[in-house]
Amino acid sequence: MRTKKIISVLAVLFLFAFGTKAQTDHADLIEGTFKTPQEVTKACLECHEDAAKEVMKTVHWTWEKNVTIPSRKGVFKLGKKDVFNNYCINLISNWPRCTSCHPGYGWKDATFDFSKEENVDCLICHDQTGKYKKNPAGAGMPKADVDLTAVAKSVGKPNRANCGACHFYGGGGENVKHGDLDHGLLNPDKNYDVHMAAGMLCTDCHKTYAHHIKGESLGDVTEVDTNRVYCTDCHKMPVHKSKVLNKHTAKVACQTCHIPYYAKGHPTKLYWDWSTAGKDSTGPKDKYGMLTYHKKKGSFKWGKNVVPEYAWYNGYEERYVAGDTFDPAKELLLNKPLGDAKDKNAKLYPFKVMRGKQIYDAGYNYLVVPHLWGGYWKHFDWGKAAEEGMKEAGLKYSGKYGFVKTKMYWKLNHMVAPKEQALKCTACHGKGKNKRINWKALGFKGDQMYKKYRD
Repeated sequence: MRTKKIISVLAVLFLFAFGTKAQTDHADLIEGTFKTPQEVTKACLECHEDAAKEVMKTVHWTWEKNVTIPSRKGVFKLGKKDVFNNYCINLISNWPRCTSCHPGYGWKDATFDFSKEENVDCLICHDQTGKYKKNPAGAGMPKADVDLTAVAKSVGKPNRANCGACHFYGGGGENVKHGDLDHGLLNPDKNYDVHMAAGMLCTDCHKTYAHHIKGESLGDVTEVDTNRVYCTDCHKMPVHKSKVLNKHTAKVACQTCHIPYYAKGHPTKLYWDWSTAGKDSTGPKDKYGMLTYHKKKGSFKWGKNVVPEYAWYNGYEERYVAGDTFDPAKELLLNKPLGDAKDKNAKLYPFKVMRGKQIYDAGYNYLVVPHLWGGYWKHFDWGKAAEEGMKEAGLKYSGKYGFVKTKMYWKLNHMVAPKEQALKCTACHGKGKNKRINWKALGFKGDQMYKKYRD
């Protein structure tokens, strides 16, 4: 291994000396064969000694971080690990399936040891063969037929496929969760995504330092300016030739005009009703060829080339936290972008809004953590699934359950259209049907193009 370390050091010195972006060819550096993915990681760490330690400090590894919530006192540990959504609801008690996209090996339950370096998955981000696949219910372990040695020999800088292996398929399938992330971004034309068509990689915007990747998702947990990607990181203001358009950028986010539609290729899920699950039937399929019902999951509605919904956003959000009580007669907001027309820090952003119905405790009036994987999907008993899941989550269960309407916001950032396809003034202003903006819902008396509606 000493020889390999010397070769690796020389390769790094070459990069610094000549300023090239060439990657080190690992094919000749990797010796022997690997029987387990942990053996691969140990080999990686012989040269990249700090890599695992760096990964372990990131939210990609911890799936949670310390955050503040504007309406509450104190600091909360929140993230994928413990927040609710209206897709697969909650990670707790459903570990092996949910953690199949974790960049680690063996997160089967709450006892997972986050400190073991050999359990860091280097290959999911660095494979260049395109053949490295995680087991869909394997707690992060790769499929049995993956040639670990071949993948280890191929490693290089992350590409679109590496990022997409997880982020294109969140929420239970392709483009289910985000709406603006699917495999069409691997090789798009400019009408699909102008940035990717120009040859950009995910990491050109989501820049990385010591394995910390820049960027945060509103659908999970965000904090102001801690790790954000902004259009203005590259596009310096004022960006337009038109003074009118430049004036709009003070209150309108770039994405609002430059992402006129999302889910351009693969449909995205817009509604998920868990209350209808359990019937012995499947389908039918809708006009996009997507299932509208499944026994395990209930009823769905899908959309393609969807017009975003718009809301003010100042960088903060409200978030439902486990144990919060609510009025089940009203729609429950799982998260909410904060801001209004008078907020100097708020801009108008485009969102995918996900709606659904999910299980709650009808005695305590808070959301239930259901045991789905190996639970409800095996016995189809909601009461039993609630009892099992709440026990593992450490929450009381009254023995009574119901289903509440929920709503969730996901900010849109991808599938940026060419400037020629950006929204025109008449998409929001003026007379006519099918206007995108509900002015009163945004806090105005009416269309701000007209003086009579301005304050």
